[in-house]
Amino acid sequence: MLAALTVPKIIDQLTDKIVMVTGAFVMGAGVLAIAANPGLTTMLPVWFAIGLGWSLVQTPAGRVVNRSARPSDRAAYFSAQFALSHACWLLAYPLAGQLGARFGIDTTALWMGSAIVVLAGLAGLVWPRHGGENLEHEHDPVDHLHRHTHGQHHQHDHRGDEGPEPHSHPHYHPPVRHAHNFVIDEHHLTWPKPRV
Repeated sequence: MLAALTVPKIIDQLTDKIVMVTGAFVMGAGVLAIAANPGLTTMLPVWFAIGLGWSLVQTPAGRVVNRSARPSDRAAYFSAQFALSHACWLLAYPLAGQLGARFGIDTTALWMGSAIVVLAGLAGLVWPRHGGENLEHEHDPVDHLHRHTHGQHHQHDHRGDEGPEPHSHPHYHPPVRHAHNFVIDEHHLTWPKPRV
């Protein structure tokens, strides 16, 4: 609860990436501390650390999903995030239970905490430094066909028989360098390479 109330203030100062990856490391450290077989008085702050880390990871997750999709795609992105997170829980809970029953809580905490720390480090490495806000990038020229409305990305002439927007017809995009809030979509299939 403490993290959920303070995270909005924290993410005004730090990026979602820093908050979430730090939270994952805190959570992993807490799980690793269980491997030391702490007593009840030590276990209380460990539980607090795990809960704090969990909240730091989960609280900004909606912002990340929201920024990663166009408004028309957000429902699908949130559904996918919900399904994937629950699929991970579906695997992790029985795995933790089976490992705990077979090898003991200490060993299981060591393995699970290590996995959390390694995966947090991996997330920190693969998550782009830039958050996609006003990202300058280039587009190669392309001819293609898809439903679209006219705006910043679609500025081309019509024959007159295309019908009301959104409409679909073959059209050409010239090469362009521009900056805007970046999301992966049919015009942006991969994150641009950072300019050096």
